[in-house]
Amino acid sequence: MQRPLAASLLIVLAVTGCSRADPPDTTPPAAPTGLTAVSGSSTTVHVMWRAATDDRAVTGYQVLQDGRPVKDLPATTLMTDVTGLAPGTRHAFAVRARDAAGNTSPATPAATATTLRATAEDREPPTAPRALRAAPDGTTAATLAWTASRDDTRVTAYDVYQAGVRVHTAPGTATTARLTGLRPGTAYSFTLRARDAAENSSPDSPPADLTTAPAPGAPANTSPLALTATSAHGEITLTWTPPDTGAPVTHHELHIDGRFATTVVWGTAPPAGRATYAFPAQVPPGTVLTLTLRARLPDGTWGDFSAPRTVTVR
Repeated sequence: MQRPLAASLLIVLAVTGCSRADPPDTTPPAAPTGLTAVSGSSTTVHVMWRAATDDRAVTGYQVLQDGRPVKDLPATTLMTDVTGLAPGTRHAFAVRARDAAGNTSPATPAATATTLRATAEDREPPTAPRALRAAPDGTTAATLAWTASRDDTRVTAYDVYQAGVRVHTAPGTATTARLTGLRPGTAYSFTLRARDAAENSSPDSPPADLTTAPAPGAPANTSPLALTATSAHGEITLTWTPPDTGAPVTHHELHIDGRFATTVVWGTAPPAGRATYAFPAQVPPGTVLTLTLRARLPDGTWGDFSAPRTVTVR
């Protein structure tokens, strides 16, 4: 019996579809670049690198110490601390990338670091860095500069924080740092801490804000400016300058720890100049919160987020 033409075509298409498969991935990622290793104490070395590339996607990194793997990290992590080292010892560090198929890149050229020698018990932290300044460097980078801290022994490292997360470590002799991997047209707030060989950290410097340049053809940034956050008696008070949108800004959206919290709506005409909003913290004293704001634009869409501010509930 002759099979109908449509049925025959269906069978051919099904067989053809089943026979297709993606070719196996045998191409390894490129080696990461820009590897640095800085000793910040007698037992720790901070290792950083720039992201590797792959024909599909990098899925992780492996950190090598003296040729031996010591850490496996996700693709989103571009720095780590190698701890538990002996004081006054020299080590060589390298990093290699891997993809989902298990292909690994060549290792980076080694970066060496010598841990600091152990000193007598030190409980005194350095002073906070002063005069922190931040300037955008194109669309995806920034340059920080500061006045050096003081310590009863010596400052061995400076840690850069963004929204409470350490994003960079510079040597204790540095007074500048260049940050990469930022997003175009985005507001950032950075703080700085000094650290000594005993791992004592200074108080945070005052924050330094910047907005990276927008991508070519992208609209200008519309984030609220100069956000401050203070806490007293279980209440948090925010002050900020609304963005210049060409019309009064009547709505702001508050996010706490990256999640929507509330919409701030002015019942009458919005205030001229600086705006203020206070609300109960509703979390235990001592809790650290990260706050951001964005404004509703005249076309009804929400604008860019402000630089984040951290506040400790009191």
